[in-house]
Amino acid sequence: METESLRLFIKVAEVLNISAAGKSLGLAPAIASSRLSKLENQIGADLFHRSTRKITLSTQGEQFLPYAREILKQHDAALSVVGKEQDDASGTIRFAVSSTFAQLYIVPVLPEFLDRYPNITIDLKLGDKELNIIEHGIDLALRNSVIKDSGLRARKLADDRRILCASPDYLSRKGMPGEPLSLVNHDIIMFKDAKPRKLHSNSDSSVMFPPDSNKIRLICDDGTSMRIATVAGIGISMNAYWSVFHELETGKLVRVLPDYEVEDNTSIWLVYPKANALSQKCVCL
Repeated sequence: METESLRLFIKVAEVLNISAAGKSLGLAPAIASSRLSKLENQIGADLFHRSTRKITLSTQGEQFLPYAREILKQHDAALSVVGKEQDDASGTIRFAVSSTFAQLYIVPVLPEFLDRYPNITIDLKLGDKELNIIEHGIDLALRNSVIKDSGLRARKLADDRRILCASPDYLSRKGMPGEPLSLVNHDIIMFKDAKPRKLHSNSDSSVMFPPDSNKIRLICDDGTSMRIATVAGIGISMNAYWSVFHELETGKLVRVLPDYEVEDNTSIWLVYPKANALSQKCVCL
């Protein structure tokens, strides 16, 4: 799915006019209409109700809109890491990032970046365990926690929501929990050393995830493996929204307890040593 198609969909949803939305993005009306139809075919649903006089969001379009905005935000955040042009930028950039985020958002945009900067080499340090940036000579890192080290600087790129999800197969076997208290009866997949997080809605809840039960079936120290295990139907897991967007969109995963939000959501931060603040090879990122 092309991000520019998502951008067009969001713009049409805002102005409710395909021609005007396309014009604002530099697209002819016919091209904008064709691109929007292609997106609907990919999703398998009509995102808008069309008539000769007006266009309105369909129910499916209203449901898809927040997903589209979230994935576009993550895409733009990734591009900001490979952002401003510096013609004389050169050297090796040691970039620490989680394997899951790199696979989904960093590696796909590297060809464009490396083509733009032929004198730069990217040295990816992948893993979900945080490296000591100073000790390992890291130039840039993506983190989902606020950095307190006085030798580092941090810039917020995007929110980092967490949601509960499971596969349709698992839910057909075990049932969909109707309230947080029901989680004690379900198989749980959890990230290693993850701190319990409170679930809340308009009506208060004191239930934590993972719940206090003996039904934790799998512990992972890798986000990709946890996502794959969830799709495979092992149990319910808490994932970063950006890491399971595609699976939710394609129906491989279903959100569990959608009326409940995870308390204390984090953010995605770009972190770098203060000493590298003016490095041209890092400025281009």
